[in-house]
Amino acid sequence: MINKLIIDALNPLNIPVCFQRYSGKGETYITFHEYFSGGEDYEDDRESLTAHYVQVDVWSKGDYANIVKNIKELLLKARFKRLNEIDLYEQDTKIYHKGLKFYYLEESDLNG
Repeated sequence: MINKLIIDALNPLNIPVCFQRYSGKGETYITFHEYFSGGEDYEDDRESLTAHYVQVDVWSKGDYANIVKNIKELLLKARFKRLNEIDLYEQDTKIYHKGLKFYYLEESDLNG
C-alpha cells in the first residue's frame, strides 16, 4: 500500500520512481524504501494506527533542487510529514544524491 501511495504521489514529476533499485538508463531518477514500520496507536490491545517511515532518494548528474522541492510538495499533499534530508555525492558514480525521510500514518488493517 505504501509503495503504491508514493509512486502515485510522485507520478506528476515524469521521472522514473522505483522501489529500492533503478535499472534504467536515465541520469535522473528516484528510488525509495521503507526503513521502519510499526504500531503507533492501539485500541483494545489492537493496532489502530500504523506508522511508515520512508526514505526517498533523488539521484541526478545535475541540479536537483526543483525536483526535491516538488517531491516535498507532492508528498506533503499526500499527507506525509517530512522528517529530515541530507545532501550526498556518490564519488564512484559521480552522481548527486539527496535523501529525504518522511513519515506516514495510516489506519491499520491488521485488525481484520
